[in-house]
Amino acid sequence: MKKEETMRFHLIDRIESWTPHRHIAARKVTSVDEDLWQPVGAGPVLPFGLALEALCQSATWLVMLSTDHRLRAALLAVHEATAHREIVPGDVLRMDATVESMNDEAALVDGTVTVDGETVLEARGILCALVANERLDDPADTARMAHQLQGGGPVR
Repeated sequence: MKKEETMRFHLIDRIESWTPHRHIAARKVTSVDEDLWQPVGAGPVLPFGLALEALCQSATWLVMLSTDHRLRAALLAVHEATAHREIVPGDVLRMDATVESMNDEAALVDGTVTVDGETVLEARGILCALVANERLDDPADTARMAHQLQGGGPVR
């Protein structure tokens, strides 16, 4: 798939804080109007894999910010992931990802997703290959998105 054909599926609304090569805190405000929900008997819920994807996207942003948008994380494996409760429309997801180790080729990350202080998902041993960001995205687009996610507002 060419860069121009890449599908955009963003599960991060805001980067709240980050420490280079170490930690990121991000959030996603969910809405019933999104096409994310899986219908179940009690009402719509966010599929477990999408909650994990939100955590992984947070880790990807940490890698990109820490490397001045030079590298991007590509998920290889997750050692362990546990869901503690379902996520429903209106929940505000807070993702916290911590780098356990990182070099120019790979990163190992642990993290949690919480809602109102309650842990809804934990993941350990998220292994990512680090690839040149320019292979997947226009560096200027990445910089604009990073600016927006950090509260900078629209960039023209």
